[in-house]
Amino acid sequence: MSVPFPTMKRPLVAILRGVKPDEADDIVSVLIEAGMTAIEIPLNSPDPFRSIEIAVKRAPAGVLVGAGTVLTTADVDRLNEAGGKLLVAPNVDTQVIARAHEHGMVTMPGVFSPTEALLAARAGASSLKFFPASVLGAAGIAAIRTVLPASAMIAAVGGVSDQNFAEYVKSGVRAFGLGSSLYKPGMTAADVAARAHATIAAYDLAIGGA
Repeated sequence: MSVPFPTMKRPLVAILRGVKPDEADDIVSVLIEAGMTAIEIPLNSPDPFRSIEIAVKRAPAGVLVGAGTVLTTADVDRLNEAGGKLLVAPNVDTQVIARAHEHGMVTMPGVFSPTEALLAARAGASSLKFFPASVLGAAGIAAIRTVLPASAMIAAVGGVSDQNFAEYVKSGVRAFGLGSSLYKPGMTAADVAARAHATIAAYDLAIGGA
């Protein structure tokens, strides 16, 4: 059974690719304080499941924490053991999606074409992660959206930042995954906090102007 994407004031996923466990608590804390509602730690980060455990303990109710770059059902099971409830993948693997739903996880598989998007929707994905959004563009996502179920939750990831929220929002996109515009390895918690606040302000402005 599919798990619906939860209702959020700001459906923004902070992607912490490369974060280390000894940094995770401080960085996750400032992101949550700024108003971010979901935290993704990709599995190609150093000791990712440890960082996920730390983030899960830090996050209050209502903030999703999970993993990105999840490619196997074994990774899904490890994510569940770490307490993660958000699964993000670069591809559509129906077995991975099904296993995640068995664990009650919110799923965001990566799609690029109508074929992939429809397959993910049929598999019961909680949200469709259009990636890389910078290649498709807002117009490309909007065109594909016309053949998808009206209820499909659409997220744009890859090349999206506080600089271009408005063009995607005008095309009906409300959810975003934010990586290097928000966090890069080596950044301090203060650096991340400043970027997070700028991101939140830009998102609110774009939504308000839609």
